[in-house]
Amino acid sequence: MIAIIISACLISDPGVCKDYKIPLMMDVDARKCLFNAPPHFSKWASEHPGWRIVKWKCGAASDQDI
Repeated sequence: MIAIIISACLISDPGVCKDYKIPLMMDVDARKCLFNAPPHFSKWASEHPGWRIVKWKCGAASDQDI
């Protein structure tokens, strides 16, 4: 399964960063993930005030892959 992996840092302390995963549907491949990811960013940002997205990628949704 593919997920959008967002790397975000605290606005108040840019040295504190964390990765978050947004799992996608089973039939989404890496290419579709790249094209479909941007609309998820504003929703994620509104749900995580105080955090700033610094980078993102598409990757495996399993926890041990990060």
